Amino acid sequence: MTGSLEAVEGALDGWRGDEPFVLGLCGAQGSGKSTLSSGLAQRLNGRGIRTAVLSLDDLYLTHEQRAVLARDVHPLFAVRGVPGTHDLARGLAILEAVKAGRGVTLPRFDKATDDPAPETEWPRHDGPLDVLVFEGWCVGARPQDETALAEPINALEAEHDAEGVWRRHVNAMLAGPYANLFSRIDRLVLLAAPGFEVVEGWRRQQEQALRATAPEGARVMTDAEVAAFVQYYERLTRHILSDMPAYADLTLKLGADRQLKDDQ
Repeated sequence: MTGSLEAVEGALDGWRGDEPFVLGLCGAQGSGKSTLSSGLAQRLNGRGIRTAVLSLDDLYLTHEQRAVLARDVHPLFAVRGVPGTHDLARGLAILEAVKAGRGVTLPRFDKATDDPAPETEWPRHDGPLDVLVFEGWCVGARPQDETALAEPINALEAEHDAEGVWRRHVNAMLAGPYANLFSRIDRLVLLAAPGFEVVEGWRRQQEQALRATAPEGARVMTDAEVAAFVQYYERLTRHILSDMPAYADLTLKLGADRQLKDDQ
């Protein structure tokens, strides 16, 4: 990810002014967002630019809260991932605090337990930040046209969302509350996968890494479960890859190996 890191750092140097800056970073699952974000924060902090990272994944609602969504809206909302499964009030409060130059406590979500980590483990950043990197698989995404929602895009939607209730609710969330959250972003960077077809392999590698570090008894997905899980992300990932390059402030095209392609 060295080339991507240098490209984003150089762009950020040109974008920033004297006010606290929120950098949005979007990319499909496994595209290297976390690695890039942490590397960028390390470099910037080393230069005296006070930087922290907020992941959209760390804003997931609790398992119990998603169970309520599954009961009241649609059963597919029991699974974390899509718009509608995040604590937007917390995310908005964090971005507004950063913009106002206040200190922030950044949440952490434990994917092995499928619930937020204990608040005692959440890092605190006292005083103003110069840069907050806000990264996530759908950060900055716009809603689809209503006509695009008519037909299921994969087996998950065909079998479990035949009437389109789930995908239409996701789209409505993007058009409303998520658009409000994303409006706090100053500039948006897209790590563009070569296509959705690489995402399953990338996500499988993530789960294998989690398996190697998770405590005994923690829940880690099998390869078959990963294949089913990425279907939750397919519709919006394909939409982002098609739609976002037209409005992202910087699009970095990746190869299947996650390295920058030559034809930038």
